[in-house]
Amino acid sequence: MMDPNAVILIIEDDPKMRRFLRTLLESNDYQPLEAETGEEGIQRAAEHNPDLILLDVRLPDIRGEEVLSRLREWTHTPVVVVSGLDSEDSKVTILDAGADDYLTKPFGAQELLARIRVGLRHAEQVAPDDEDAVFENGELRVDRVARRVFMGENEIDLTPTEYRLLLTLVKNVGRVLTHRQILEEVWGPDCVGRDHYVRVYMAHLRRKLEEDPAQPEYIVTETGVGYRLRNI
Repeated sequence: MMDPNAVILIIEDDPKMRRFLRTLLESNDYQPLEAETGEEGIQRAAEHNPDLILLDVRLPDIRGEEVLSRLREWTHTPVVVVSGLDSEDSKVTILDAGADDYLTKPFGAQELLARIRVGLRHAEQVAPDDEDAVFENGELRVDRVARRVFMGENEIDLTPTEYRLLLTLVKNVGRVLTHRQILEEVWGPDCVGRDHYVRVYMAHLRRKLEEDPAQPEYIVTETGVGYRLRNI
């Protein structure tokens, strides 16, 4: 079960935003930690091993992308970026750097809390390298040992590429994946830039898994950024 007293590190240089985030987290039984700079944030992450990190990308010392890159050298702690930058290019850049999610300022308290819950659930998922695990999410069940996929009681026949694509989503359930990340994982680095591969095979996968592919319940599009397997 998800720990209601999860430790959440806030890396944010704006004192008013830090105060808002601290109050919001404390009122929802989370334990906030705070850092004003990227360097301080990295140090506090190493010292306290938080359950989730809220990161502003505009920091006074180093860029958020560098903070992410250095964190990802040693930790898979979920990182939710909260930023005033709302361009699609900015979102793609920060997600490619290793963020799990991206929320544009200003945002509602309930939306942030929902993203935090998703990030914490993602951290609880079975480790991707545990090939004995059976992944279950709503009606979706993936048996990675037998390489079989089910929706409810119905077995779904997938091509090898569709199966690799689904596994990539499964390993990152709840997390936004950019086109680049998906292409590198499923087709390899030589195919980066061929975004149509992702769109075509995502459409194939939705037709096989979704009750209504036009209004998908499981595989949702993050416009201009990529895709997310919803944690049902």
